[in-house]
Amino acid sequence: MVASLRLPSLTSLLFPATTRRYPSALRRRVLCLRNRPAPGFATAASGTTASPETKPEVQRLRSDQAVTPRSQDFNAWYLDVIASAELADYGPVRGTMVIRPYGYAIWEAIQDYLNVKFKETGHSNMYFPQFIPYSFIEKEASHVEGFSPELALVTVGGGHELEEKLVVRPTSETIVNHMFTQWIHSYRDLPLMINQWANVTRWEMRTKPFIRTLEFLWQEGHTAHATPEEAEKEAKQMIEIYTRFAFEETSIPVIAGRKSKLETFAGADTTYTIEAMMGDRKALQAGTSHNLGQNFSRAFGTQFQDENGDRQHVWQTSWAVSTRFVGGIIMTHGDDTGLMLPPKIAPIQVVIVPIWKKDTEKTQVLSAASSVKEVLQTAGVRVKLDDTTERTAGWKFNFWEMKGVPIRIEIGPRDVTNNSVVVSRRDIPGKAGKVFGISMEPSTLVAYVKEKLDEIQSSLLEKAISFRDSNIVDVNSYEELKAAISSGKWARGPWSASDSDEQKVKEETGATIRCFPFEQTPGSKICLMTGNPAEEVAIFAKSY
Repeated sequence: MVASLRLPSLTSLLFPATTRRYPSALRRRVLCLRNRPAPGFATAASGTTASPETKPEVQRLRSDQAVTPRSQDFNAWYLDVIASAELADYGPVRGTMVIRPYGYAIWEAIQDYLNVKFKETGHSNMYFPQFIPYSFIEKEASHVEGFSPELALVTVGGGHELEEKLVVRPTSETIVNHMFTQWIHSYRDLPLMINQWANVTRWEMRTKPFIRTLEFLWQEGHTAHATPEEAEKEAKQMIEIYTRFAFEETSIPVIAGRKSKLETFAGADTTYTIEAMMGDRKALQAGTSHNLGQNFSRAFGTQFQDENGDRQHVWQTSWAVSTRFVGGIIMTHGDDTGLMLPPKIAPIQVVIVPIWKKDTEKTQVLSAASSVKEVLQTAGVRVKLDDTTERTAGWKFNFWEMKGVPIRIEIGPRDVTNNSVVVSRRDIPGKAGKVFGISMEPSTLVAYVKEKLDEIQSSLLEKAISFRDSNIVDVNSYEELKAAISSGKWARGPWSASDSDEQKVKEETGATIRCFPFEQTPGSKICLMTGNPAEEVAIFAKSY
């Protein structure tokens, strides 16, 4: 499906029709009453979408409404958490979303880490236009074939038909190569290594907030090299950076590996991937790195003069992660209460809840809470003091737990008298996660809080590893593979079968080869499908 976009006139931008949307005050009331997913987003694993007649248009936004238990309905739980934790809202166009400040802050934490790593490895940030001539897409045959169903096209601009239709950026390999051809002339111009943070449009039929939307945010890196060895080294280096980020910052134990030929990016020789297991045991492709070989450079004539004076086509890579990582964090760590954020990427690491009953206690308690906030903030901890008076302490406990804040500090009149605080961990529910009598003395408090943040980060990773490993089944036959997939687990087994055999598995089980893991067990193997010798094991799973 190709969507044709008509650019609005200046008049419509300056004087929009006010009757098309609810006034803001009425819209707030409507949103508070509605409590189910928008019709533009898939609401079940089967991909069925809500109907305006059977499902209200916008999911509930009131944080005091209960989140559907994860064990009861994973998809409803996921959508409830996004709404209740104020991560995102639905856009006016079907399949789009508005990322709210709390959700965007998580994306900013992802950006902050990766930006440093990209620059440490010699990459520079820049920006390319989002409109791409359609003729560029047509230059690389497999690329246009792979992306045609997802393209959004602009055919009218300024009230006139365009001489050439424009593609709204689905990815940037084509326009990057067009510009690389202008900039690369000699081996002295190589390697050329750039990255851009941008938005991307892909006309998806089945959408899910953060995971798959018509428009999403990402970073995409593009590099050009003089030799195939340099390009291969670069592609693997970037997937390693993504792997470390997943483990160290988000506590998601991804499996890194190589995609099968059928799952390789359109226009790439090889695609490397990191695959994450979500809480419903589906796989999420969390990041990819592509060795493009000379496919795009030959299509665009991107050449350089080597040290011998000969003309050569450059060797290239591209690599990306997107806002779907936010969805991965939600689905990996969340529980029935709501969101659970690893401290390193949590916008708020500690929330302070002051508690008092009498007005005479208020000043003392708030003063102590403010002092604790200042101490932690000075030590580099991201801290929030919830000193609002409209809600009870119990309501605040539930609210910030649902928002996934790793640590809660409670301060009441008795704590002020004892110069101590109560500390509760989000990852350990109830009394087991609560410790009384932690000294307010700055060095003691800071050391304790930082130690607990590190423990929570490690605990979430260990829990996710345990969950992942307990849900991967080693198989040696197709029947075993089908049994594993039908039980909702991942299947890992030797594979050397054909593309048609791989397609058969997909059609009969709904599972795909997620990757051939980099970590392989030594020794001879027998393909689970054909009985022929196999050099590698592959991982099969249903996926988002």
